[in-house]
Amino acid sequence: MAAALTAIVILSMAATPLVFMVIARLLPEPPASLEGVERPDGLSGQVLLVGFGRFAQVVSQPLLARGMKISLIEIDVDMIRAARDFGFKVYYGDGTRLDVLRASGAETAEAILVCVDKPAVADRVVELVKAEFPHAKLFVRAFDRGHAVRLIQAGVDYQLRETFESALVFGHEVLVELGVDEDVATETIVDVRRRDEARLELQLAGGLTAGRFLMRGNLQTPKPEPFSVPRSEGQVVNEEEFEDREDLDRRAPVA
Repeated sequence: MAAALTAIVILSMAATPLVFMVIARLLPEPPASLEGVERPDGLSGQVLLVGFGRFAQVVSQPLLARGMKISLIEIDVDMIRAARDFGFKVYYGDGTRLDVLRASGAETAEAILVCVDKPAVADRVVELVKAEFPHAKLFVRAFDRGHAVRLIQAGVDYQLRETFESALVFGHEVLVELGVDEDVATETIVDVRRRDEARLELQLAGGLTAGRFLMRGNLQTPKPEPFSVPRSEGQVVNEEEFEDREDLDRRAPVA
């Protein structure tokens, strides 16, 4: 009996830290301290930036270089404090709340830039701005292709996939460093951009799987041979898509 009690006590002592770890994971995190951080109230910038992470920080530079008055809101307290060290006044505000957008100057802003990194959050901000502040031009950071399609369908003035332009610049430099003539490399990037735009147009009408033929892949797919010799020549079912593909192939630069 004594041995059993001793074993129970030992097991309880061993399990106690694990129990506290589980409880700590289940409990919500305490709210971040807002000491020294201000909430927006009566802001009136020409441009309102919602979210001030690495994307918005770069976006702000040409605006500030031209002397534009900008208002900045962000929900990451650590980011707000860090931005202050680099000369930015960022207010604590959730752009998915209508009252926060009003306090941040959305009613008078000429442009609202949604620079958050979560697509669902961006979509909610877009929904609010389109409904409540239709006068403002709406520029939105898109997470990926599917998000870009949603934003276009939502009627934003401009959307940009967050990695698209940098990836094209990166690819161009790789081509040049590997010996491709710079003019040819530039033409190649132009072709990639043109194909991407054409594919996006097809996806808007036919879904994300549309326009796959416009992408170049490294998988070599053999052309299947017919089981028997056809009795008549084949006919193109979709003349418009066939012509688009032929046109793009003709205009593709040769490296």
